[in-house]
Amino acid sequence: MPSKLDDLVFQVEAVLFASGKPLAVKEIADALVVEDSRLVQRAVRTLEQTYGNRQSALEVRRVGDRYALQLQEKYVTTVHSVTPVEMAPRTLRALTLIAYHQPILQSHIVRMIGDVAYEEVQRLRGIGLVHTEPKGSTLELTTTRRFAEYFGIASTRPEEIRRFLEQKLGVAPSAPEGPTPAEGGGAAPTPTEPALPSENPPVDIDPSDDAPPPNVVPPDDDPPAEPPVAS
Repeated sequence: MPSKLDDLVFQVEAVLFASGKPLAVKEIADALVVEDSRLVQRAVRTLEQTYGNRQSALEVRRVGDRYALQLQEKYVTTVHSVTPVEMAPRTLRALTLIAYHQPILQSHIVRMIGDVAYEEVQRLRGIGLVHTEPKGSTLELTTTRRFAEYFGIASTRPEEIRRFLEQKLGVAPSAPEGPTPAEGGGAAPTPTEPALPSENPPVDIDPSDDAPPPNVVPPDDDPPAEPPVAS
């Protein structure tokens, strides 16, 4: 008969699977109505080790201070043909920022659009438009070949993608802010949001051959203020 901890591990696995997005330990504990978050932390680590030791296309990945049950990177392209591409405005916004500033750290995207960045990065990775690579305590984000093909961009080079966003979609460049502490030591500038057109046509997500590249620029809403950087 499984122990209490074993049963909690299965419950954590079920919550991560059903959520479809990274969750903090406290969020998992709240979902399971477990008062002692340390028990949940132990269960998450056990689940992480279990997936690490078994043969599976899935893995438990730590994303900042959150955890996600997701496909291993090498299997992401396998499911492209059956993965629907549906993007809400905030997803398009996150994708535009990543494409324009790539390579960019996930922690910088979080500073620009808030904690929803964790969920959006996982969604974009899941549909094969963004590649993630561990970088210190965070992830480095870049767009994929599928991104360029899907939006009709002739090159996968970051500078060409940036030029496409500026020339075709009207995204204007913006100067970076002052330096902020970077993960792994040293200092690096935190990118700011590129200036977007004042009016945007409706978003078209249909990548048909005879259709123009869809507009990936999110609605022109005021971006949330970034927290002040300590001098």
